[in-house]
Amino acid sequence: MSRILIKDGITVVESVILAETTAQRMKGLLGRSALDPSTGMLIRPCRSIHMWFMQFPIDAAFLDKNLQVLKVARNLKPGQLAFAPRKTHVVLETAANVLNLIKVGDFLVIE
Repeated sequence: MSRILIKDGITVVESVILAETTAQRMKGLLGRSALDPSTGMLIRPCRSIHMWFMQFPIDAAFLDKNLQVLKVARNLKPGQLAFAPRKTHVVLETAANVLNLIKVGDFLVIE
């Protein structure tokens, strides 16, 4: 997978890290001191996230099975919780302030 776009063609992230196994999903971004703004982690399936033991703030987009944005949590700080909407199936995590262009209702596309 190379990048994630908003359906109208605006690039959200250029590089995608997939977290699909149980071990990958549990680890997520833990152990990293930062995340390049051009990179995002796509966690699926995923119903919720937490920021315990994280070292840097992130943005998170909660998506349904069709990759429609249900909620965007911006600038989540270490130790913070982010509650997911009921139909969340996928979460996109990025460095803080990367998801400023997406909004609830947008559809994302993986290329």
